[in-house]
Amino acid sequence: MKCPYCSSLESKVIDSRPTEDGHVIRRRRECISCKQRFTTYEKVEEIPIIIVKKDGNRESYNRMKVLNGIIRACEKRPVSMEQMERLIDHIESKLHSSMEKEISSEFIGSLVMAGLKDLDEVAYVRFASVYRQFKDINTFINELTKLLNEKTNG
Repeated sequence: MKCPYCSSLESKVIDSRPTEDGHVIRRRRECISCKQRFTTYEKVEEIPIIIVKKDGNRESYNRMKVLNGIIRACEKRPVSMEQMERLIDHIESKLHSSMEKEISSEFIGSLVMAGLKDLDEVAYVRFASVYRQFKDINTFINELTKLLNEKTNG
């Protein structure tokens, strides 16, 4: 690691500890040459995820876009921002663990729907109505019937 004071390439690690979220390691270092101390942060390099849309177009994964959809579905519902953040963290964990570089938007939508179903049924139906593009009341009723059947059989 290059010293920010004298540009020497030799330093020693004095202390290492994870940050609060556990995704980054904070290291205190001391330069061998000038004895100055400095802090570095180390994290795993993540491979960018490309989303393949229904029409075949591709775009970079955008956490805020998914979070905004979840927020809209949960509007005026008893779901905290912390719960929504945990849901999106869980979704991102599944995306990264899939080891795929390209992921379909349908897969992400199904992960969001599964998470919302456990979190809040009204938010789930709201999201499903937009995601599955309900064309009429019958499609909406069919989805509600499936949800009710799962609830009574589950």
